[in-house]
Amino acid sequence: METNILKFEHPEYLYWLIAIPIIIAAYILARYISKKRFESFANIKLKKYLMPLYSGQRQNIKFIIFILIITLTIIGTANLQTGSKLENVKREGIDLFFCIDVSTSMNAEDIAPSRLERSKQAINNIISKLKGDRIGIIVFAGNAYVQLPLTTDYAAAKMFLSTINTNLIPTQGTAIGPAVKLATQSFGNTEHAKAIIIISDGEDHENGEAVKAVQEAVKYGIKIYTIGMGLEDGAPIPIYNKYGKQTGFKKDKEGNIVITKLDDNMLRQIAEMGDGIYVRASNSNVGLDKIFNEINEANKTEIESRVFTDYEDQFQWFIGAAILLLILEIMLASGKKEWENKFKFFDIDNENSK
Repeated sequence: METNILKFEHPEYLYWLIAIPIIIAAYILARYISKKRFESFANIKLKKYLMPLYSGQRQNIKFIIFILIITLTIIGTANLQTGSKLENVKREGIDLFFCIDVSTSMNAEDIAPSRLERSKQAINNIISKLKGDRIGIIVFAGNAYVQLPLTTDYAAAKMFLSTINTNLIPTQGTAIGPAVKLATQSFGNTEHAKAIIIISDGEDHENGEAVKAVQEAVKYGIKIYTIGMGLEDGAPIPIYNKYGKQTGFKKDKEGNIVITKLDDNMLRQIAEMGDGIYVRASNSNVGLDKIFNEINEANKTEIESRVFTDYEDQFQWFIGAAILLLILEIMLASGKKEWENKFKFFDIDNENSK
């Protein structure tokens, strides 16, 4: 498949173009001040007699050339590239869904800074290590939703990850079953190696639904890994107002502070059924690295990705044009030569002075 695409190798250099309007504004101001100073000395109509070799029009042309030189040099430095071919590139990897618990119990701070924030930090670190794997994100509480479909765009994955919080799903709960079912469906009918990583405190009161979803996933060759977020002693659940300030802790109907504890047995059962492993997180280690190493040892399959190749540098055209304009600018003196008066090359300025 043939197509065309344009991109800059170093787009960060294009920020220097912001200086162009500033330079233009400074030039206009300088010309205005110069005119006012002359008017304080003599009538502007006498300028062509007092300064016969002066040409304001020539200065304007030189300045325009100067601006073009700067613009072309910046674009040339950023190196515009053209891609002329779209090829199918085979990459090895695994399809991986992170199922992240976003129920309010994940705000507990027995694992600092909180169960959810520590989970996000660990996932972010794992994403930085991925090569060729497709990843997706599913968030769940009382319901489950796809936050990010399977992709190899790791920058997008990190961006979506950063937006995850316990306010995403208003219905509370820990619906692990629906999350596993949604991930199974979202993989699609591909032959790629597949895995699900569930990160939760495990407080699911519908254990039967989770077991059924895991059994169904295993039929499709999906491995399931689990990470238990939380310590055995548990911790209270902080409550925050809309400004993010903590206002207290969650309480039951009797007014007692609710202590959320890790449901260790359930997460172990899910991992065992899913032919994966279970890791209990701690303040020193979430355990994702161990699971990541386990996944890397699995048989990865080829994942097809389409990428533009054969980029050609085009900077030479911009730099070449800038050099030609520089030569022209050097040859073009600020004032008129005496012989030019015979041809009246830059008399527009004189006409404007009348």
